[in-house]
Amino acid sequence: KTLEELFVDLDTAFKVLRSTRPTAVNLFWALERVMGKAKAAKTLQDARQTVLDEAVSMAQEDIQANREMGENGSKLFKDGDVILTHCNAGSLATVAYGTALGVIRATREAGKRISVVATETRPVMQGARLTAFELQHDGVDVSLIPDTAVGHMMSRGVIKRVIVGADRVLRTGHVFNKIGTYQVAILASKHKVPFYVAAPLSTFDLKSNPDDVVIEERSVDEVVKVGRKRIAPKGVRIFNPAFDMTPPELITGIITEKGVLKPPFEKNLKALLGK
Repeated sequence: KTLEELFVDLDTAFKVLRSTRPTAVNLFWALERVMGKAKAAKTLQDARQTVLDEAVSMAQEDIQANREMGENGSKLFKDGDVILTHCNAGSLATVAYGTALGVIRATREAGKRISVVATETRPVMQGARLTAFELQHDGVDVSLIPDTAVGHMMSRGVIKRVIVGADRVLRTGHVFNKIGTYQVAILASKHKVPFYVAAPLSTFDLKSNPDDVVIEERSVDEVVKVGRKRIAPKGVRIFNPAFDMTPPELITGIITEKGVLKPPFEKNLKALLGK
């Protein structure tokens, strides 16, 4: 295979991979970074090695960023806190340690006694299948609740803090994350529960406006079936968005590897980035 043929293959893979996750910005960032390095190569072997080296470097950077986010975020949580999280933003969603779950891990490592309430996160149940598993594996006191129980738990004063991850954060502070995040944020605001987002700077989109972001829609089977058994009547219309947008006025702070952003987000993001 020639260098030119490799570039054709890489371009094809780039387009296919990019199309798989239209809402999450990290994938675009990673693909563009790897492609930029590959296209600068002068030989076939150099291109292959460059792509591998860049992937390894990005993996190491991700772990470091997650650790730094954990340290920054752990200062926001108190001994005895009951923390609610939605979807999965842990080791299974990152290279290691996690974003939102990384903050939870760092809080425990700081010696604070905390417990976690994980939402099941319908329709694919990432909270039940992944988050509860991760936290239980780490020895964290974790409870699992239906998504529909969030308001009830907050109204009883059980939940003291909320932390979630993000698939895209705009310069304005609008956060795109797993469907249901917006509802959790509204309930947190209603019940005066601090709502935090943990996201590395690679998740930030400094160019797009809220209306520019495409919300990925997924298979109707996720909604109409439980396992392999269909539970919904045939012919019913299905709407299955995978993400929603939480506006900045509902967010207490955004935890990054460089520090914690507080409102007004756009102004403070510029200061954080030195722009």
